[in-house]
Amino acid sequence: MQNNTYLSFLIISTILLILFVFLFIQKSIKHKKLYNKFKDVIDIEKEAKKLEKELQNKKQSYEKMESEYQRKESDLKNQYSNKRHIYEQLLKEISILEEDLELISFGMYKPHFDFDTSEKYKTKIKSIRSQQKQLIKNKNAAICYTQWEVAGSKREGKKMINRNIKLILRAFNNECDASIAKVKWNNVQKMEQRIKKAHQAINKLGEPIRVSISHDYLNLKLQELYLVYERQEKLYQEKEEKKRIKEEIREQKRVEKEIEKAKKEAEKEEKRYKKALEKARKEITKAQGEKLNKLTEQITLLEKQLKDAQDKGQRAISRAQITKSGYVYIISNIGSFGENIYKIGMTRRLEPLDRVRELGDASVPFKFDVHAMIYSENAPELERKLHKKLEAYQVNLVNSRKEFFNVSLEKIEDIVSKINPEIEFVKIPEAQEYRESIAIRNERKNKKELEQKIKEKFPAAL
Repeated sequence: MQNNTYLSFLIISTILLILFVFLFIQKSIKHKKLYNKFKDVIDIEKEAKKLEKELQNKKQSYEKMESEYQRKESDLKNQYSNKRHIYEQLLKEISILEEDLELISFGMYKPHFDFDTSEKYKTKIKSIRSQQKQLIKNKNAAICYTQWEVAGSKREGKKMINRNIKLILRAFNNECDASIAKVKWNNVQKMEQRIKKAHQAINKLGEPIRVSISHDYLNLKLQELYLVYERQEKLYQEKEEKKRIKEEIREQKRVEKEIEKAKKEAEKEEKRYKKALEKARKEITKAQGEKLNKLTEQITLLEKQLKDAQDKGQRAISRAQITKSGYVYIISNIGSFGENIYKIGMTRRLEPLDRVRELGDASVPFKFDVHAMIYSENAPELERKLHKKLEAYQVNLVNSRKEFFNVSLEKIEDIVSKINPEIEFVKIPEAQEYRESIAIRNERKNKKELEQKIKEKFPAAL
């Protein structure tokens, strides 16, 4: 009985197990079919989630990069603004210096003419302009190398060419007139190139109708440019020469006035000493003892003073007769011009230091210091010799009348000693006002620095 029960349980369990396995297999098959059926959809969802996550990451990265780019963009804009400002400033400076650069790039101007007066330049300019008019009148200023016809008419063709020649010449003349009007010392080569380029450009425009401006006409325009410029230079030279002559006349008048004054003073002193001497000689005839001794000494002194007055008068007369006598001075002004800049000039004044004082007037901030004062009976020649020896050291290479030289005092002293070895030089300039100004400036600076330190150390309020 028990065996039958156990067997029945076993059979039922086996059947249930088989049924469970069957159902599981059937469900798996069904699940597999469903999976296979919706596989693509499931994969897309996974991919979508994956892509969504990647998108989120990239979005965060993008936002970070965008922030960085905005910062860099702002920095670049600021840098650009600063660089642009610098660029604009440089453009302004370039514009100012452009003509100076042209002078450097084209080299120094070499004169084409050698007239000795500005009036001769003016006459030549008139002649050149007359030649230009003659070329235009003779139809040789601009030439057409082809005989044109318009609607089969040679006459109309000629009218057309004449109109074009007028237009071409007008354009070229306007360009030349503008260049000639603007010409000055630092752009003459630039204006020359401008005229030549205008000639080339206008001739190129005239090529289709075979019209061109002749080289003869171009050369006359260039000659006009050279003449106008060189006349300007000659006018400047004449102006400087007039200034020099006027200064010489003023200096001569001052010298004559000084000499006349010295003569009168000498004559006045001579009369006074003669009168005193005559009186003393009368008194000595009656004097005795101590009074006699005193009068004798007085007469000796008066005779010496009379001789000095006569010599002084004679020197004044001699200076008036010897028109080239005078002093060559060597002076400096370190406060105004710096070290190793010396002025070497000449004066015929009886008191040469008066001339030096005049040079140190309101036109310069400090007085000149004298290093040497050389008397010569031919002062202009001595000055010329020194200038010639120091020509290589001249500061102003255009206007030698300025008489300034960038050279050591030892070099000047060496040259002077070969002419006159007895001349003594003051080696170190006093430059009193300059040195006192430096001392005052330093004192003010030190005082200001001290006040600042006190202010920082002991503030007005805590």
